[in-house]
Amino acid sequence: MAYADDVFKQMCRDIIDNGTDTRGEKVRPHWPDGTPAYTVKRFGVVNRYDLRKEFPALTLRRTAIKSATDELLWIWQRKSNNIHDLNSHIWDEWADPDGSIGKAYGYQMQVKHQYKEGMFDMVDRVIYDLKNNPYSRRIMTNIYNFQDLHEMNLYPCAYSMTFNCTKDPETGKLVLNAILNQRSNDVLAANNWNVVQYAVLVHMLAQVCGMVAGELVHVIADAHIYDRHIPLIEELISRESYPAPKFWLNPEVKDFYDFTPDDVKLIDYQHGEQIRDIPIAI
Repeated sequence: MAYADDVFKQMCRDIIDNGTDTRGEKVRPHWPDGTPAYTVKRFGVVNRYDLRKEFPALTLRRTAIKSATDELLWIWQRKSNNIHDLNSHIWDEWADPDGSIGKAYGYQMQVKHQYKEGMFDMVDRVIYDLKNNPYSRRIMTNIYNFQDLHEMNLYPCAYSMTFNCTKDPETGKLVLNAILNQRSNDVLAANNWNVVQYAVLVHMLAQVCGMVAGELVHVIADAHIYDRHIPLIEELISRESYPAPKFWLNPEVKDFYDFTPDDVKLIDYQHGEQIRDIPIAI
């Protein structure tokens, strides 16, 4: 069994069996038909993935790594807040007629801030510190900008990354580890999507900074399964698991801004049938 499958199954079982049910409570999300979108949720879920051992893509169903990478690069590399720069429709519900999602995600990434060494946006500062101050305890991003929340069409869900370097005692190489902080996670629609995205990001940053990818720790404040997703989750976690796929990242790319979705690939990726037309709460 792939490790990511085991983590996912245990998390889902715990949420369904031991979580808090919000039915009948006042909730913000709703289904497209106007019905309140209730959840069963767990607070403070922490999942760890060692990227040196295997790549954490689910095999219970396929996670589309190129599409996930495209959205990641839309935020972290293109630093865009416009869906016309994105090659999928996952943000369409939150875009205005011009395609903007407001001052969210990529918008926050491209804002420059003053440091002693000069002006940097958050992404460039991370890369600068990884190359020049790898043992710093201040290498992080945070896009939950309170002064701009009223101009965001959706508050950031995955809002913060903290990077930390260790050393491999056998090889002497620096190891890049990261914590992904997420205030809210739709487990069926987005959990493994986010895990795969940020595992790719750690691999990319490690490569361009001369390191190896280490641990990704995923911290979720509110991990939830929507009421209409519970039967889908029950079926999903009953499926057979396959061995984890191998991850390939184009070794020729040395500049983070040169990566494209074609530079990532999953090899020997066996997986179960995809779940089509998952209802999405808005």
